[in-house]
Amino acid sequence: MRFMRLSTVSLMLLLSVASSVLADQSQDVENLVQQAVQMFNDKGRDATLSAINDKRGPLVKGDLYVFALTMENLLVAQPYEHTLRKMNLSNTQDARGVYIFKKFQEVVEKQGSGWVEYMWAKPGEKDPSPKRSYLKKVPGENLYVGAGYYVPQHAADK
Repeated sequence: MRFMRLSTVSLMLLLSVASSVLADQSQDVENLVQQAVQMFNDKGRDATLSAINDKRGPLVKGDLYVFALTMENLLVAQPYEHTLRKMNLSNTQDARGVYIFKKFQEVVEKQGSGWVEYMWAKPGEKDPSPKRSYLKKVPGENLYVGAGYYVPQHAADK
């Protein structure tokens, strides 16, 4: 019985810590996206897209990074998957059949900004994992920017 109480307390503590980490990642992602939008305003399109494409640049924080697409879902900037640049990603589906980038586009067109959950393979892995991305329309541009993080499987199951 004592072991069961300790296990329950340990599990609750672990879930609390995990929840805090996810909240921190959510805030970090939103901050990066807002920083990119501000950079468009302050430094212009070319400088901002160049910064987004730089994997050592100011719009990369650990595993988090900003990407940019046109409103037609043409990827124009992203620091890691160079082969995807200049590709239209509208018909890209996740493992569950969700048209990821059409969903991104819908969120920014209807709300201006927001979160989308989908499945995406982690770098170096074959199988997709749950991921959440925050997206925001860039005022005055035919673009939106986003960033995302992978959700631990136990949190994604909730």
